[in-house]
Order: sequence, then C-alpha cells, then structure tokens
Amino acid sequence: MTMKSRATTVAAASVAATLLLALTGCSGGSAESGSTIEFQTNASVDSKLMIALEEVTAAFEEANPGVTIDLVAPSSQYEADMKVRLAAGDAPDIFATHGWSLLRYSEFLEPLQNEAWAANFNPALDSAMRNDAGEFFALPIDTDVAGIIYNADVLTAAGVDPASISTWDDFAEAAAAVDASGIAPIAVSGKDGGPAGNLTDWIVAGAYTPEQLDELSAGSFVDAPYAATLDLIDGWRTSGYFNPDYSSATSDDVSRALADGNTAFVFSQNQAANNALQYNPDANLGFMPVPSLTDEDPYLVGGEFNAFGISKTSEHLDDAKAYLAFLAQPENIAVLAESVGNLPGLTDASADLGPLQESFDTHVISGSAPLVPYFDRVYLPNGMWNTMVTTTDSIITGQSSVDQAVTQVDADFTSLWGQS
Repeated sequence: MTMKSRATTVAAASVAATLLLALTGCSGGSAESGSTIEFQTNASVDSKLMIALEEVTAAFEEANPGVTIDLVAPSSQYEADMKVRLAAGDAPDIFATHGWSLLRYSEFLEPLQNEAWAANFNPALDSAMRNDAGEFFALPIDTDVAGIIYNADVLTAAGVDPASISTWDDFAEAAAAVDASGIAPIAVSGKDGGPAGNLTDWIVAGAYTPEQLDELSAGSFVDAPYAATLDLIDGWRTSGYFNPDYSSATSDDVSRALADGNTAFVFSQNQAANNALQYNPDANLGFMPVPSLTDEDPYLVGGEFNAFGISKTSEHLDDAKAYLAFLAQPENIAVLAESVGNLPGLTDASADLGPLQESFDTHVISGSAPLVPYFDRVYLPNGMWNTMVTTTDSIITGQSSVDQAVTQVDADFTSLWGQS
C-alpha cells in the first residue's frame, strides 16, 4: 500500500514542537535536486511509527520543496517482497532492513559510516550492524532492547512482584498465580507469522553455554538446550497458560489484551507495549529481563530493529542521504524512537519512553541486565526463522512433540548450513 507522505492530525501539536528546530536548521545534509524517493518503511499504515514518519517527512518536504518522499506501507510478505525486488535489481531508494542491514542486505546498500551523523552511532549496535572494516549500512532509528513485557496491574492483582522473577521457576509461580486469578498468563499471536518464533528466540538465547554457542557457530547443531527451551513452552501449554484464542489472535489482538489487562506477559519488542498504549494510555506496563536456562543472570535481547538503508543503485543518492540526515537530527530521531518505545539509535538524542521509562532506567540505563543478540540472527543459518516459528507453533498447538520439533530444527539447521 502506497501513501503520499503527509502531515496528520494525530499528536500534531507535540510533534510540531519537536520539529521546529529541524525546520529552522537542517544540519547534516541538504537535498540538491528534485526527485521522488521510494521509501519501503515496513511500518503499517496506522502504526505509531508510520504516523511519526509522516510528521517528520512532512517537515523535510517543507524544507526541501523539490523532493517528495513516497512512504510505502508493507504487504504481509515484506521480507519475501524485498527478496524478489533485490534479486530483480529493482531496489527501492530507501528501505527498512528489519534487523538484517549487515548480514543480509549490506551488498545492496550504500555504506553510511562517513555521514556527519555517523559519529553518534550507538556503539551498542556495533556487533549487529558494523562489519570488520567499520562500515555500517543503515540509520538505526532505535536501539532495540527487549525483555518480557508485563501488565503491572494484572501482576499486582495476582500478588506478583515482577522484580521477584529472576528464574523460570519464579516465572512459573507467577504464571500460576495469574492463571488462578482468571487471566491468561501469556499472550502470543498465532495468526501473524513471527510472534511464536519470538517466544523461542527470547528463551533459547539463554539456554546455551558459550562452548555450545561455539559449536553452533561452527555448524554443529546442539539439540539439548533447544529441547529444554521447547520443554518449557510445552509445559506452559499443558498448564493452559497461553491465550485461548492463540491460533486466531493477531499481534494487534495481543497488544489490546495487554492494554485491557487480559494477559500478564508478552514476549515481544517494546513496540507491542507502545501499540497497547494506543488502546489504553493509562495501562501500567513495563518489561523485565528474561530468565536464563543456564546459571547466568537474566538478560535482555536486542540489536538492530528499526533501521533504514539506501540502495547503492539509487538514482537519488544525494537526496536520499539528505533525508536520512534529516531523520538523524536529534529532535527527529527522538520522535521516531519514542513511537516504537525504544532508545534512539544515535547517542546525541534522548527519548521520553513514557510508562516504559522506569524499566529502561532499572534494567538498561543502569547496565544491570546484559544485552544478548537475537539468537536466530547470530547462531542459525539464513532461512531458519520460518522453522523456528513453525516448530514453536506446533508445540503451542500440541501438534508436535518436543522431540519431533527438535528433530525438524536439527534437520533444517544441517541442510541450510550446508547451503550457506
């Protein structure tokens, strides 16, 4: 779906104030020629990120009247669509890299480490976004830091203090208390492709020892930690802890359940919490670190999330770079990062994260919880995400045993590793 960028009335007053400086002082790049730039945003039409992009883009177009930014919302198959377009040599001028700017898309993208704003690139993203030569290929809108999102009011009503949850046994006790109160402890979308995979991705990141991770990196699948992860999920299924509408629930339904107090825990990026706050601005939400299946401390997962790269074959490189430089201005990137509930990806900007600020202060700013990378992006061969999603789904729905699911993961790992 394509839309001409435009200013919207949603939150116009607050956003306009933050953009005032950007309009009066366009540092970090200026457009040189008239052009229409296609921007594949991977942001749905009514999402807070798209609304923020429309606001910031309208300000850019006002300051650069010869340039039009065509903001394009995704189909339900964004990743597949991008694969086809890149293979055909039909890359958009700018596109969202959804966590893969380095490992999957770098060969198609313009290096950006020499841009003026690059000096403020958050070093926490180096391992996910920079190559050995120091190059990176996308503007990081946010620094993705995620744990287990919770509704604090639901937990309080069940007699649970989220700060007391540091092990999976603690989590099981909390889930049992929530279940006894008549609320589904864990909500996951089974209809959308991805959330089931997140559930495993969050847990399995703390299931392997460093030595076992080395084996994975060398191409040898280690099944016991993966089985332990799926055993945990299978136990939640048999206990009835998942939302009853799992198979039909969309991600939007999960956010609404979180907002309305109809679930306690969601394993997702913080954008799910931000979307929930659209339904209920007074929802008392937070996030906590993920317990480990080893003897390590609880951790957060993260890396690249919302980031935008420029096709190196774009006919409008200068204008595209000027637009990214505009997005990178502190006033603008703060608006975009706030829209997804994360810290900005550049260190010269700060964001008001609303109800999530306390969790960021407690777990992120303090440095008390280590940040580990998304497991699938680092330790699984390209193409394994679908396997992670489908096998987790088969456990939640009871269609496969843990042994069957692990056997499938092992087989796909071996097959895809051989192709990499």
